[in-house]
Amino acid sequence: MDRMTSASPDPAPSTAPASPDQEDVLPRGGTVRPITRWGDPVMHRVLEPVTEFDDALRELAADMVATMYAADGVGLAASQIGVDRSIFVFDCPDDDGVMLKGVVCNPVVHLPEGKDRRLDDGDEGCLSFPGAFVPCARPDYAEVEGQGLDGSTVRYAGTGLLARCLQHETDHCKGTVFGDRLPRRSYKKLAKQHDAAAEEFPPGWPA
Repeated sequence: MDRMTSASPDPAPSTAPASPDQEDVLPRGGTVRPITRWGDPVMHRVLEPVTEFDDALRELAADMVATMYAADGVGLAASQIGVDRSIFVFDCPDDDGVMLKGVVCNPVVHLPEGKDRRLDDGDEGCLSFPGAFVPCARPDYAEVEGQGLDGSTVRYAGTGLLARCLQHETDHCKGTVFGDRLPRRSYKKLAKQHDAAAEEFPPGWPA
């Protein structure tokens, strides 16, 4: 998911504090890869589950992390670098400005229901449709459960941008892009912004 919002056209690396009890779980030393765009078949199908938690998976995650940071994103799914595996990485602040980061394989998202369900209609953008942001209503709290790089159970939860990010990246693993959630008028606005910014994001970006 893209870090930027339409109200913040000049993004800068986040200076938000890290969660005090969280070590850096993101693998480093990866290679920046070109980001796959909407329209590629891998972006629009349910991704294959991760079944082997080996060095190859860690190398994939490291490439995803490197690509996410190079593109100034807060989250990235494997399909966004053209890989058919159900895994995403993220480094994103919650509603209190505390950074949370992680790797989630085979994610399942849990959202509030009934009176606990409140929608946040803030702007959303996607690195696979870069340069464009429109409001997209989502629950303002989300929990994601899956597996880490060693196969152990991991759980992450949060509010604000983190809640949006966890939902956005889990959607990618299910073959859904956030444009699929937009009404026709909003999608047209998104596409117009994307087309206007095309020269800023040439093929091969951000590698």
